[in-house]
Amino acid sequence: MARTTQQGLSGRQKAAILLISLGPEVSAQVFKHLREEEIEQLTLEIANVRKVDTIDKEAIMSEFYEICLAQEYLTQGGIAYAKEILEKALGSQKAVDIINRLTATLQVRPFDFARKADPGQILNFIQNENSQTIALVLAYLQPDQASIILSSLPQEKQADVAKRIALMDSTSPEVITQVERILEQKLSATVTQDYTSAGGIAAIVQILNGVDRGTERTILDSLEIQDPELAEEIKKRMFVFEDIVNVDNRSIQRIIRDVENNDLQLALKVASEEVREAIFSNMSKRMADTFREDMEFMGPVRLRDVEEAQTRIVATIRRLEEAGEIIIARGGGDDIIV
Repeated sequence: MARTTQQGLSGRQKAAILLISLGPEVSAQVFKHLREEEIEQLTLEIANVRKVDTIDKEAIMSEFYEICLAQEYLTQGGIAYAKEILEKALGSQKAVDIINRLTATLQVRPFDFARKADPGQILNFIQNENSQTIALVLAYLQPDQASIILSSLPQEKQADVAKRIALMDSTSPEVITQVERILEQKLSATVTQDYTSAGGIAAIVQILNGVDRGTERTILDSLEIQDPELAEEIKKRMFVFEDIVNVDNRSIQRIIRDVENNDLQLALKVASEEVREAIFSNMSKRMADTFREDMEFMGPVRLRDVEEAQTRIVATIRRLEEAGEIIIARGGGDDIIV
């Protein structure tokens, strides 16, 4: 049947035509971000396309561009901001159509406004709230924001907040709405009314991975007293400087190349003999001898400086792991994260 517009095409057919229009190199990069079943479906759809109608191609490219713009506006300032900008650019009806198309599958996370705010400002809002309220807010923030805020809380509150994040499962939209009102914000009109999951062990591990070593130690020591099993589970999923003894030699050599020599010397100043051996055995003899001499001449150092150096090294290790450059065994078992 003859067709002059792309209105009769399914979303999958439009995606196939878009990928054909973008070319093989760009499409290959897109495929890297898709699930295996999605790749199979799109590959089949692309194979079934015999000819791309020029009108269809232009309409689909235009639609894709508009959706990308809308997604960017949503990220920058939320739904209200996106709608306002799109209305000015495309007209009221087109803006509503695009927003509805996006939000049909988009779950707007609570506290979206807070993820764009300065951690110090958020701290001013929540520092006097109860631990459960603080835990709820931190669970929805970016890990680096939550780490800064958790580190800035009074020590007697840090472990309690960390524990509540770790044990958090799901929170009703009514409670979320109430907490957002404390922060003088409103939920988006399109936020789902299903129970929203946040928190848990993974969330508190991400947050603790970003705090300073002193805060990390205070929280874990306190949790070991309050809830030893929870503390052990959290520690299994974390990587601290001393865990470098569990890293394979090739990865240690890569770590040595990527960290600052001064940081490594400071970190090793108070390290155990086992940690020192793990590092020195992966250096050339000349480099290891130079390190030992420099550490001797360094003299006494502040514990705070050592901990800060260890924190920077661990940050480098986590960055290398996330990039797939090194592998780290977790929890002493056979589970390898690459």
